[in-house]
Amino acid sequence: MRTPRFARLALCLGISAALAGCTPSGSSDTPAAPQASRYTLDEAKLPPMNSFSAADIDQAGNACADFGSYINKNWLAANPIPSDRTSWGAFEMLDERSNAIQRQIVEQAAALQNATGIDKLIGDFYATGMDEAKIEAQGISPLKSRLEAIDALSDSASIAEYLRQSYAQGEGLLFGFGPEADFKNSDMNIAYASQGGLGLPDKGFYFDADKKEKLGAYQQYIARLLTLSGLEPAVAEREAQAVLAFETRLANVSKSSEELARDVSLYYHPVSVAEADKLTPNFPWSEFFKSQGVAEPAMFSLAIPDFHREVSQMLVDVPVSTWQSYLRFHLVDGAAPYLSSDFVNAHFDFHNKAMRGQQENRERWKRVLGTINNQAGEALGQIYVQLAFPAESKARMEVLVKNLGDAFAERLKHLDWMGEETRARAEEKLKAFTTKIGYPDKWRDFSGLETSRDSYIENVLAANAFNYRWALGKIGKPVDKSEWAMSPQMVNAYYNPLQNEIVFPAAILQPPFFDGKADDALNYGGIGAVIGHEMTHGFDDQGSRFAANGNLENWWQESDARNFKALSNKLMQQFDAYQVADQHVNGKLTLGENIADLGGLAIAYDAYQRALAGKTPEAIDGLTGNQRFFANWATVWRRNFTPDELKVRLTTDSHAPAQFRAIGAPSNLTAFAEAWGCKSGDAMVREGENQVKIW
Repeated sequence: MRTPRFARLALCLGISAALAGCTPSGSSDTPAAPQASRYTLDEAKLPPMNSFSAADIDQAGNACADFGSYINKNWLAANPIPSDRTSWGAFEMLDERSNAIQRQIVEQAAALQNATGIDKLIGDFYATGMDEAKIEAQGISPLKSRLEAIDALSDSASIAEYLRQSYAQGEGLLFGFGPEADFKNSDMNIAYASQGGLGLPDKGFYFDADKKEKLGAYQQYIARLLTLSGLEPAVAEREAQAVLAFETRLANVSKSSEELARDVSLYYHPVSVAEADKLTPNFPWSEFFKSQGVAEPAMFSLAIPDFHREVSQMLVDVPVSTWQSYLRFHLVDGAAPYLSSDFVNAHFDFHNKAMRGQQENRERWKRVLGTINNQAGEALGQIYVQLAFPAESKARMEVLVKNLGDAFAERLKHLDWMGEETRARAEEKLKAFTTKIGYPDKWRDFSGLETSRDSYIENVLAANAFNYRWALGKIGKPVDKSEWAMSPQMVNAYYNPLQNEIVFPAAILQPPFFDGKADDALNYGGIGAVIGHEMTHGFDDQGSRFAANGNLENWWQESDARNFKALSNKLMQQFDAYQVADQHVNGKLTLGENIADLGGLAIAYDAYQRALAGKTPEAIDGLTGNQRFFANWATVWRRNFTPDELKVRLTTDSHAPAQFRAIGAPSNLTAFAEAWGCKSGDAMVREGENQVKIW
């Protein structure tokens, strides 16, 4: 079931920098802590680690022609995409290992007798999610009252009231709404309303000629789901056309993934409630705040105002029957993964197979585990770190972070394109970074979230409402800077510009990123470059718009800003030239991540040299330390994609496809050419005006 979306800006390593959903937490009561002694971990049941191996190198290849292929070609050929995935590489393999650990935890939680606190919460979710017989017997009946409420709509006023009430239950879908730090005062949370309401990944899917096939598949899916929800097939076919026209109208006033990725200020449009009411007279925000139980604020952010203006107009000029079909479809679409097999299969056939090329649905236990992570990830994370995250990993990471920070500070001193005043502000921002490693110091509280063994989807609906209410409780209050935007078991990392913090969950601190038993070359080329990547996000084209205190502020001298833009444009042009599947990479969409890759790898290399302290490490498997450093960078980006998944990512993902991340940054570093003996004219050697040096 979809949860409301709001403006949590997280610039991540391997996922899109986008609005993230309401983060689950709890009330002020203290929950029963998990009993570590109840849980055990059988290492023999876990998938093997995925580390760099010199045996994977394509000896017939050329490191200076295509370094990614040289390091990864053999591995990629030997590791096709599993049928329940749309991509397969280092991230996915670590995700499988994390999932295998979590599976042991949730199975043990479900078997506990008289469990309380988060043990009960996790056990209830898993047990009901795995009870296929009960889910099949219930069918769509858990949605009966909600469908009846939609059928009863009669005019624009009743539609607006339905929207208010559905949001109050944590089931809003037409626009994003929730708390986030004020861009101008990042110590305080305010309310944000954003665009939403589309069933396709980006507005371009409604208009672009090369996406007509996907649009047609979407219309068929709408009709299929409306039929399953109870409409006659002929009626469902007709209403599917109306729903698609409805969404196309929304798409016309929405911002694209590229626009949102490259202009963070689009999320921030402060208005008074009275001003918002004038903009959307048919959907008064004064009534909306009242219905959500939120005191009317002096100001909130009504992001993408043209979108909200259009929604207000659609409340009066779109037929009630079309609104009903739209709301019915999205209600069932959001609930489908938690309903009987007819709905699960329909949802998979469109969202996963038709859109992304996934051949088989994931096993049920993996899907249920995904639900637990979405609804109560940090509850599960408390047990995960007890079993799977050794204290020495955190200690060694702290050393790496310090070394990377020192290397970055040294680079700042020698930037020839930056003036002293801007440099001082950049150094101030770097010194103010907060680092979070492994897991939170203070766990979120889930007491008050009532679950049972009666119904899977009822547990999901209860969690939606609980998490939404908790999130709304932040509005108008100081930001809790101890919170995390990711659970410890997520294989990723992120930078939050509003808190000027870099965060590394426990699950990513494993090979090939981090290995406590590996030499420094591999760790600096892996997690070291990840640390540098997240640090550099504070200084990419969007992160650099926030000051040391997290406020949106222009701290750049005009000449320095021009120099930075010129260098960024060169990197944009570099990635624009990369092509895959007859489509070019979008250098503008991926610019922030490419800046972070380039800066992160350069900083990590410097930090590695500092760690060597002038010593030359012995060669391992015939490779020097510097060669192993770059080899592990490429290993991190070994990844196969289905053709459909790749096409979606090229339109919506702020990260370039992995094969270009493997070569893009190294080709700009003289140190890479020296390590591998590359010469002028080689594809992996960018020289003169073509070489990009930013941070």
